[in-house]
Amino acid sequence: MKRRGFFKTAALAGLAAPLTVRESAGRVVAHNWDRYHFGSGPAVKGRLNQGPFPEYAPEDLYPSGVVMATTASDEVVPNYGRGLITYIAADMGTAEILGDDKAKGIEELVRMPLGQKLYIRPTWREVQQQRGRLNFPEYWKQVFELAKQYNKQVAFRIQMRAPDYREEALPDFVLEKVPMVKLEGEWRKAAHPEGFQEPRYDHPYFQEAFAELNALLAAELNGHPQVEFMDTFMYGFWGEGHTWPFKNTPFPDYATAERTWMRMMETQLEHWTKTPLVTNTEPDFSRVGNSEMLDRSVRTHNWLRTDTIFIENMQIESISNRPPWLAAILEVGTSDGSPNSLRVHEGVTTNDNIIQHVMDVGANYFSLWNFHKISAAGIMDYHRQFPKMLDEANRRLGYNVRPSFVWSCEGDNPGLIIGLANDGVAGVPGILRISVASEDGKINVGGGLDPGYPLPGKIRQAQLPLPKGTKWEGLILRAEMEVKGVLHPVRWACHQKTNPDGSLTLRRNLGRG
Repeated sequence: MKRRGFFKTAALAGLAAPLTVRESAGRVVAHNWDRYHFGSGPAVKGRLNQGPFPEYAPEDLYPSGVVMATTASDEVVPNYGRGLITYIAADMGTAEILGDDKAKGIEELVRMPLGQKLYIRPTWREVQQQRGRLNFPEYWKQVFELAKQYNKQVAFRIQMRAPDYREEALPDFVLEKVPMVKLEGEWRKAAHPEGFQEPRYDHPYFQEAFAELNALLAAELNGHPQVEFMDTFMYGFWGEGHTWPFKNTPFPDYATAERTWMRMMETQLEHWTKTPLVTNTEPDFSRVGNSEMLDRSVRTHNWLRTDTIFIENMQIESISNRPPWLAAILEVGTSDGSPNSLRVHEGVTTNDNIIQHVMDVGANYFSLWNFHKISAAGIMDYHRQFPKMLDEANRRLGYNVRPSFVWSCEGDNPGLIIGLANDGVAGVPGILRISVASEDGKINVGGGLDPGYPLPGKIRQAQLPLPKGTKWEGLILRAEMEVKGVLHPVRWACHQKTNPDGSLTLRRNLGRG
């Protein structure tokens, strides 16, 4: 997509910035993300003892034996914080959905079993036509109603600028009060012969209206059980953080732009206290403060997204080496199964190549999106022809945790030690909390692991102390994930039989019976 093709220009644009701006601004310079100090992650309440657990002299504190073990599930285990996302409406609204009957097309997309999450991207104008209240479009309402019916969660972005729409993205009450600045350059001239304009985001009325929009949205949707995440409002086209390929911005200088966007970031953080904000890793081509917004997002334990995969190396660096307690969303337009869209090289379709690289960077989510021609038929046609890679992604994206080892401890420290495995490609995007309880409720012990754990390919051990003499067989082991103070149930991703709620009843399958 052309809008992603500015990486070489962006690198050169940064070199041209005046030294005085660099010295005075809070811009975060490029850095490697691995081992970069973003802090220790969200605080863990009731942190469990995570070892070590020596069992032999001279430190024979935890005499134990493995009494139960689990293996990875071959099934798709749906959980919060991971999965394939069916795009319902994106850059062009419902105009992107193929066919005249949009409501029918939306229902077909929602009920499609391949995607566990749903995504919509309306404009500000579509969700608010007057000050003081929201007026959601019919397709928004339909998506939420169907999501409840099919037990799926919804993610969304509100676009302040939408170049693929013919109509203006801002509501009239903003356009009437806020000056617009024409962008210099050309792009899609045939579709927009009048050119493009950007608002003075720093205008007092714009800031007031923006704060109200966030307050209204958050009052209804912050922490809503149907909402998976919300994309951070960012500058320019689609809210991605740029107006490529245009040379200017509506701001008089970089310092004003950065100050404005950081203020808008703080407004969002103030209102979205329970639902993760997802900030784009977009390079700062337009020089508006993206690097500081991104840094602030990470330090406040919000999530990240990248809107393509074959892109310049810094977005790959940030996504693949992010702190393990953050989720990553990868959005890429994909094949609809038609011969011209497959682009096969050495036996591999471009689509499968994309999916492999999405897993390579340890993503939690991936888009099911036929770029600008959305249909359930297109997505499923590709899946029918090439199911292997999509099915693997469906199983492995994000985290898939299970109690790989269960040790029963005796002596002075009776209880259980759980060795937790993660068969996914990413860390847990929050704090995994585990507990063990008896059916009568007399035993109920639990706590949290360190943020992001267990990591893929490693075992994280945690102790669940029990009263001396407690019989461990028949106890129920449960998991939840805490994200921004909200608990989400987690189903164990193991082959061994779990309970209807995803918990596991402990029983001996190793050792002396």
